[in-house]
Amino acid sequence: MSLQQQYEQICSRGLSLDMSRGKPGADVISLANGMLALPAEGDFKAANGFDCRNYGILDGLPEAKELFAPLHGINPDNIIIGGNSSLQMMYDTVARAMLVGVGEEGCCPWGALFGQGTAPRFLCPVPGYDRHFAICEAFGIEMLSIPTDENGPNMDAVEKAAADDENIKGIWCVPMYANPTGITYSDEVVRRLANMKTAAKDFRIFWDNAYGIHHLNSGRPTAEASGALRVVGQSPTSLAAEQDKLTNIFAECEIAGNPERVYGFASTSKMTFPGAGLAIMGASAKNAAFIREQMAFQTIGSDKLNQLRHLRFFGSFEGIVAHMAKIEEVLRPKFNAVIEILVRELGASGGEYGAWHSPKGGYFISFTGNANTAKRTVQLCKDAGVILTNAGATFPYGKDPDDANIRIAPTFPSLNELREAMEVFCVSVKLANV
Repeated sequence: MSLQQQYEQICSRGLSLDMSRGKPGADVISLANGMLALPAEGDFKAANGFDCRNYGILDGLPEAKELFAPLHGINPDNIIIGGNSSLQMMYDTVARAMLVGVGEEGCCPWGALFGQGTAPRFLCPVPGYDRHFAICEAFGIEMLSIPTDENGPNMDAVEKAAADDENIKGIWCVPMYANPTGITYSDEVVRRLANMKTAAKDFRIFWDNAYGIHHLNSGRPTAEASGALRVVGQSPTSLAAEQDKLTNIFAECEIAGNPERVYGFASTSKMTFPGAGLAIMGASAKNAAFIREQMAFQTIGSDKLNQLRHLRFFGSFEGIVAHMAKIEEVLRPKFNAVIEILVRELGASGGEYGAWHSPKGGYFISFTGNANTAKRTVQLCKDAGVILTNAGATFPYGKDPDDANIRIAPTFPSLNELREAMEVFCVSVKLANV
């Protein structure tokens, strides 16, 4: 059967599958259903006796800060608990910087640059997270693409740009199991980010550690150069050896004498309920104090009953880790299926049709096909009933200069739906190359 005939046969099935975003499926969300009964009747007081039904506690319950502080590896006093969206906290942080600055002495608000006939700029490792880029576009911040490899962003390019241009005010980073590449920044990259010279005194690293404990590696097959599959051992020893480790950026910035350089972001969106989770921001003591001052004009406090609900559900950070192990058991077969089908249908990674990686964690698989095939592949998938993230979305302004990168999001569909979707994807890749 020809490729065209295979494709037409697939189109005749009338599929309707959505893989456009990294959403957890009902199978993952249901693992947190126990939260729906929390906090229990009459259980509305924090450890210090505060009534969580009422106004107050601007930046989060002390015990909630303590619970989530390990996500950033900092003192709980420097944690700010927000609403359900870390993206909102990132947006607010950029908006605050544009309007009033970042609290750096002698520096004007970033938005003041527009009055000087120029604009603030951000460094954007690519391929990267489209919503980071959308925030920059919303505020008119110019974006400079920075290439990445298996260690993270190209630090020679980052250091040169940051040192030469005082209008470069920040860099977006998804440092562990990155969106979409799945790589984790090396120790050297983290230290160079902390130590590098910047022309702007108010330069900030936006450290979006969204997937810091989202491991996928236990028993996960990886594609070898030959195209064969290897299964990673499932013993506790091999699991620990296979999990990526990320150097603490806050500690490195402190050692480098740049404690105010980094803002950290995380959330429980892919741990509990995406629409009813908690956002967790980390900052230096000085940055946190400045942010709280500004927040006081914005809110009287986020949903403390939801904070209490998470406290009761998890109990401790060890409870979070145990819950994430349950999520891993659900997600690993989906990532296995994607890799298995890619290898079976397209050959080894780096072969005739493109390259991909086998991530040890996170939510995505990044597929880099041949030049000028991504848009066509995505359109062919759409016409066959499979919606993918738009080609180009992983680059600033939605423009992939090679038209090659496609983000695969395996988490939302069921395993059977995912297998169908990957069949469509592989046939579409081949047809786009023809």
